[in-house]
Amino acid sequence: MTDCIDDKPVPSPCVSVCALGEGDICIACHRSGQEISQWGRMSNDEKRAVWALIRRREQGESVQGE
Repeated sequence: MTDCIDDKPVPSPCVSVCALGEGDICIACHRSGQEISQWGRMSNDEKRAVWALIRRREQGESVQGE
């Protein structure tokens, strides 16, 4: 049986410090309020896309739509 990386759960970026700051972005995990509320219903691909946005936000990049 082959393990596929796409089947493995994508970990939550939550660090148990929920505080939405400017632009509705959490100051701890760098997710938007919408991303936080929808995380449990997202596919692994959607979660990986949010992780990519988080990395950009951590670098101070502006993400389109924010």
